[in-house]
Amino acid sequence: MFYWDKPQFYGVKTQASNVAQSRGDYTADMFKEDFPQFFDTYGVCLLPDTIQKEFISQASAVIQPDKWLDGWRYAAGLYVAHYATLYLRTYAEHSSTPSQAAGTGALVGVVESATLGDATVKYDADALTKATEGWGDLNATQYGQMLASKARLVGMAGNYVI
Repeated sequence: MFYWDKPQFYGVKTQASNVAQSRGDYTADMFKEDFPQFFDTYGVCLLPDTIQKEFISQASAVIQPDKWLDGWRYAAGLYVAHYATLYLRTYAEHSSTPSQAAGTGALVGVVESATLGDATVKYDADALTKATEGWGDLNATQYGQMLASKARLVGMAGNYVI
């Protein structure tokens, strides 16, 4: 690409840096079609509208079509589904006390062991999160883990060997 009013190599550094230049246009209708489990039988999203719009806006900004190519729509949907799942895990229509409100955000892993006498439960997410260690909250849902796995492939730019 050549810019008549710019130096000869204008824009080359940006292209060579492999930084994405586009913004996606993922929509609520796409999410409804791709992930119907987040909608009731009447087609109403289980998330509040403002939250759904925010997650869709974030996905459109973060999951760039020029990086993901044909996998863009699925990746954007996984992004929204991941954060929708995290949100719905913490959702409560109302809380009577501050401790109830705080309890909705409690971190929970996979049950490793449980004891009935004196009720002991031990959680461990280590086995599930090893493959995507360092990917932050993407380990917290299966949608996030799928997105992280696909993101690794996208980041490898076609260098994946089976």
